[in-house]
Amino acid sequence: QVQLVESGGGLVQPGGSLRLSCAASRSFFSINAMGWYRQAPGKQRELVASITSGGITNYGDSVKGRFTISRDNAKTTVSLQMNSLKPEDTAVYYCNLRGAPNYYSGYMDYWGQGTQVTVSS
Repeated sequence: QVQLVESGGGLVQPGGSLRLSCAASRSFFSINAMGWYRQAPGKQRELVASITSGGITNYGDSVKGRFTISRDNAKTTVSLQMNSLKPEDTAVYYCNLRGAPNYYSGYMDYWGQGTQVTVSS
């Protein structure tokens, strides 16, 4: 069974920074991409940032220029550096991994439990 363990959420003042990290509990035969999504109360889950195994990144429009995603392929970890945080960044942040655990399995989406990020003075 695959688990994604997230860390780094919390309360921060507007303009502050936080760093989220996510680690998979096992190695994978192949990983397509890892990333972060978020969901605020009453809103749909949205993409924050993603990164492919080749290092190609994709960011949601609202976080471009403020957030940076990085990945350690060898350790199957992904991190999200969040700077210049705004109250509208408040949400539960979910780690995502799309990959195949072994040669015989297909690609699937795996999700972390979520970590709360609150931006407030």
